[in-house]
Amino acid sequence: MNRTKVWAAVLKYLLITLGALIAAAGFEFLLYPNDIVVGGVTGISMIINKLTGLPIGILTIVMNVPLFAVAWKKFGLRFIVDSLIGMVLSSVFIDLLAIPKIVLTNAPLLACIIGGVIKGFGFGIVYWEGATTGGSDILAKLLRHRYPYINFGTITLVLDASVMIAFAVIFKNYEAAMYGVIAMFVTSKVVDVVLYGINTSNVCYIVSDKSDKVAETLTNTLGRGVTILHGEGAYTHREKQVLMCVVKRSESVEIRKLVKNIDEDAFLIVTDAKNVFGRGFGDISDLS
Repeated sequence: MNRTKVWAAVLKYLLITLGALIAAAGFEFLLYPNDIVVGGVTGISMIINKLTGLPIGILTIVMNVPLFAVAWKKFGLRFIVDSLIGMVLSSVFIDLLAIPKIVLTNAPLLACIIGGVIKGFGFGIVYWEGATTGGSDILAKLLRHRYPYINFGTITLVLDASVMIAFAVIFKNYEAAMYGVIAMFVTSKVVDVVLYGINTSNVCYIVSDKSDKVAETLTNTLGRGVTILHGEGAYTHREKQVLMCVVKRSESVEIRKLVKNIDEDAFLIVTDAKNVFGRGFGDISDLS
């Protein structure tokens, strides 16, 4: 292994360590002191901790062992090693940061928002390096492997929601579950920002009988490239041109206006696009 690869590996695991530390701080200094339940294995560990007093980090590691044992056979050694490191580090940091008993705020709403931001930022760094912190991420991947027709996000949402409902029922603390939903939402959005950036792009698909005029206008007005796809109507079997154009999110409203002015009967679909590289967007050479 040459020196460049060694430094890349060192940097990778330093970032995973940093991300795990940040995520643990958000949980231990803000969410946990305010009884704001989180999802996944950490949430289950939090429930057991409240009932028995056992350390959350140790409980998390113990419950993750069987998940990693099963996942190792299905997803390969590299993914498991990176995720195992992320899981162990975040669990250890949770128990270490519990020692000073630092509470940054006693306001639950503030705690779930700021805690969600900090936790999401930490998770985002870990995910960016191709690792996870185990728990529901591993379980969701295992379930999706068995039931590929179920969306990964749906599986994760169901798992996290189940833990939050269990916490609310066991401790009769329904507000904690509600705040937990807010924290989970904030965390997921911050993770997306870390992974994909703020400037999420849009892909626009346009079906119009005046496609040539629409393509010309978009090219000249916005300076964006337009790709012409050839389609066929399933009912009429008429050939149609489908225009595809990738734009910044702020430009999608302008596209709608331009298309409307040319053809009010046009069919326009606007969807989110992440990790767009090429002229006018990100530099593909920045990918590691």
